[in-house]
Amino acid sequence: MKTQESTSGWVILDKPYGMTSTQASNIVRRITGARKAGHAGTLDPLATGVLPIALDEATKTIPYVVADVKQYCFQVTWGEQRITDDAEGAVIATADHRPSSESISAILPQFIGTINQRPPLFSALKIEGKRAYDLARTGETAILDSLKEAIALKTRPVTIHNLILDSIDSQDQATFTVTCGPGTYVRSLARDMAEVLHTTGYVSRLRRILVGKFHQNDAISLENLTEFGHKSKLYRIFLPLGAVLDDIPAVSVTMEEAIMIHQGQRIPIIGMHGHASLVVLKLSDQIVALAKECDGYLYPKRVFK
Repeated sequence: MKTQESTSGWVILDKPYGMTSTQASNIVRRITGARKAGHAGTLDPLATGVLPIALDEATKTIPYVVADVKQYCFQVTWGEQRITDDAEGAVIATADHRPSSESISAILPQFIGTINQRPPLFSALKIEGKRAYDLARTGETAILDSLKEAIALKTRPVTIHNLILDSIDSQDQATFTVTCGPGTYVRSLARDMAEVLHTTGYVSRLRRILVGKFHQNDAISLENLTEFGHKSKLYRIFLPLGAVLDDIPAVSVTMEEAIMIHQGQRIPIIGMHGHASLVVLKLSDQIVALAKECDGYLYPKRVFK
């Protein structure tokens, strides 16, 4: 067995404004010298905040982050609707009405719990195999009309755990904090709140505060990451490969069993109490694999070097 790569792990980035999540991941990969990198939970270019970036072997654990609870702080600007539902897009509708603090607070409860949400036109949602934002960016009226119809049929349930009005920033703007489940679009939430309030609105500022166990207090800026420079210093900010696996039951294996797992073989369950659909296999402190339990055996699902 090989020792897990020293660059394998997580960097919790405070993504800057105006950069895509993929661009941010690639910059972190270059700074750290990792061979590959991937991010958990995409942030729009106009959004800032927590972007967990997995390096090398840790990229195999990304699926166990994206399903977690997220929290955002966002500002809504009233009076305009934009094609992207954020500040990037063209204005497609306006309204004179401005909601009061009392009217905003009164409608918040109807957006808490499991609600049906219509994704934005500019989203990663796939329509007939193509990303909605790629179709929307053509700008062709016929395509936009058919895209609107297709997305209307893609309305889906999402979970909003909490939604708070933080402040009335001006007559035209208000700031909120939302805690939500996977698949929630904050841009859609802002648009839908505006509709209920008999006006129009879009997200003018968006910051992600939390992704699962990763909080903005744990995040590092690209500038600070660059200043670390030498790898011996960079290692201090890496979270271990298994940082996202703490909630998954762990099972210790022998060297012989670890070799069998690395060869794609199953191993019998010994000393495991109860049943778990997924377990972490460990050889001492080293993570060997993620395995699934079936009929008294553990089968490798994700194997780590």
